[in-house]
Amino acid sequence: MTGRRILLINPNSNEATTAMMVAIARSAAADGFDIAGATATRAPTMIVSADELEAAAPEVEEIARARSGECDGMIVAAFGDPGLAGIKVTTKLPAVGIGESSMLEAAENGRRFGVATTTPLLKAKIDALPDALVLRSHYTGTRFAEGDPHELMRDPSLLRTALAGAVEACIAQDGAEAVIIGGGPLGEAAGALQPIFTVPVIAPIPSAVRRIIRLVAA
Repeated sequence: MTGRRILLINPNSNEATTAMMVAIARSAAADGFDIAGATATRAPTMIVSADELEAAAPEVEEIARARSGECDGMIVAAFGDPGLAGIKVTTKLPAVGIGESSMLEAAENGRRFGVATTTPLLKAKIDALPDALVLRSHYTGTRFAEGDPHELMRDPSLLRTALAGAVEACIAQDGAEAVIIGGGPLGEAAGALQPIFTVPVIAPIPSAVRRIIRLVAA
């Protein structure tokens, strides 16, 4: 079990976001596992629309193919899991996405779960994930933080407050028994929100780390 390496691919072209997500992933990793990061260069610094998400997939797959010899497993660290299906087809390595991983964890023990995030233009893509995972009956829907996604990302305090409102709506209005913070760049906010609520607040990067470690170890 020593010397295993997981490659975290950031489909957003933001090195600082990659460093933040790698740090979160390392804190969640088991002993004997290291996390390396790779950052897209052709995508926006923050993917906020369905078109941007789809456009990111080919580069994610290219990174995976180019770096597959350096790792034992891969994480796609954008909530829509762009390129994940292609990676699973073209590489023999275990690969997970933060979207699928967090939804599988949120639905454990039959829980109903919602998603709180900042990107309303990704609603259709997020709504499609529970269908693909056969979790539609558990999914209570997605609530969006009030405010422009880019503006929220520039102000961590404002981001946490806005996301907290979305989490509260998932619980109080939709009946969610667990709430996922839907986005890799929202990783730090997810950690900060977890102690505030009595229902589980699922941080997708640690979810993906736990899942890929199980797959690699198997």
